[in-house]
Amino acid sequence: MTRKKIETSSGNVFSDLGLPDAENQHLKARLVAELYRLATERELTQTAIGKIMGISQPEVSRLFKGHFREYSVERLIGFVTKFDRDVEILIRPAARRGKQGEIIVRPEAA
Repeated sequence: MTRKKIETSSGNVFSDLGLPDAENQHLKARLVAELYRLATERELTQTAIGKIMGISQPEVSRLFKGHFREYSVERLIGFVTKFDRDVEILIRPAARRGKQGEIIVRPEAA
């Protein structure tokens, strides 16, 4: 029987895979996940989502399939605000002293 090696994730799959710009891509993925959650919660079609965000239905489809590299963090945040959400940026000391800080996307509890 072959033993499989199991590695614990850092919490950022892009970093775990050694991809370039991992922190930025992880932030974008979290923002897209929140957009998807908001749209699903409202039971919107992709066409309706596109109208809210100001993009076409095919662009919504691509975005929700993980093709978000061409979108800036600022644009994705703008999309979130179009769903009647405030985006708050809080700057505080890093949780792990001596380590680089991180950007966290945490939806407000309902």
